[in-house]
Amino acid sequence: MNATRTPIVYFAPMRSKMKRSLVKRAGDLLDRAGLREAVFDQDLVAIKLHFGEQGNTGFVQPIFLREVVGRVKAAGGKPFLTDSNTLYRGQRFNAVDHLECALHNGFSYATVEAPLVIADGLDGREAVDVPVSGKHFDSVRIGAAAVHADAMVVVTHVKGHEAAGFGGALKNVGMGLGCRSAKQRMHADFRPEVTAETCTACKRCVQWCPVGAITIGPDRVAVVDYDVCYGCGECVAACPYGAIATQWKTDAGMLQEKIAEHAAGALSGKSGKVLFLSFLTGISPDCDCWNFSDAPIVADIGVLASTDIVAIDQAAYDLVNAAAGLPGSRGEGLSGGVDKFTTVSGVDGTHAMVHAEVLGLGSRTYDLRTIE
Repeated sequence: MNATRTPIVYFAPMRSKMKRSLVKRAGDLLDRAGLREAVFDQDLVAIKLHFGEQGNTGFVQPIFLREVVGRVKAAGGKPFLTDSNTLYRGQRFNAVDHLECALHNGFSYATVEAPLVIADGLDGREAVDVPVSGKHFDSVRIGAAAVHADAMVVVTHVKGHEAAGFGGALKNVGMGLGCRSAKQRMHADFRPEVTAETCTACKRCVQWCPVGAITIGPDRVAVVDYDVCYGCGECVAACPYGAIATQWKTDAGMLQEKIAEHAAGALSGKSGKVLFLSFLTGISPDCDCWNFSDAPIVADIGVLASTDIVAIDQAAYDLVNAAAGLPGSRGEGLSGGVDKFTTVSGVDGTHAMVHAEVLGLGSRTYDLRTIE
């Protein structure tokens, strides 16, 4: 970030007085934000998005991704759509199911004109340890495909979140590109617990534990040595039977700080090579990881673009809070100026932005420029 210059966030509102397509205007935002300066000829360009769960309708629709793909190709890049596998056992738990879910939701080569690559591989273990100077981590594990990409375009559906309060670009990058074990480390100070009735003594957890903290006991059940275990979560990711319990409880502020530190790892080495495109449409109160989408809490607002991940999240947060809550939604009765995300979720979702600014990822001060 250039400390002498306030970062610019470009804004295309929903209404176009010139009657121009929002799809084309979203692409124009990327160009205005500096796509051709970020993407060089032959660059492998990761387009980070959320494919949505089956049954969810809030994710950014494929027609917009095709426009992003086309702009990246016009700049000389070689784009691919990517996300990492989930920790919970849903439709995106491994690459096979994840890709089937993406295809089900319309993200085929025929619709987006780019291949789909799951960032952390078949079962969530293709990741790279990236050093960070964080409050909680010295290094974070990021999906290998994202790390090895030359450039990145982050396409985010802005929404609320039941645990983090706010789901913007920081969460899309930090939680979204962390491999499965990284997700465990973000969600909890992990202490793996083995369910004896489910464990088959297959030894996959033994093979994948990086510090040798797991053995198979005489009763043919995995045993964890907590004096050796440091809570990396690899055993949770490795177990195909769900016999090692996933720990979800953690302090919300700490969760957001951990997300910001993983975002720092995902963006490491890509200075000047990342753009952010955030959609303030269908602004649901919960994550797109659910198999449904609740009613939007405010009316559709538009699309934002920037090279600053903190500024674009702060701008999105401010624009949503400036809007009035929609009748019939969980935002009903909330006037403009009320913090919609905190009121709806009970969680202050600004901790990630505050911590990201401390980490040097960007600025919460921004220059909002409306583009027709």
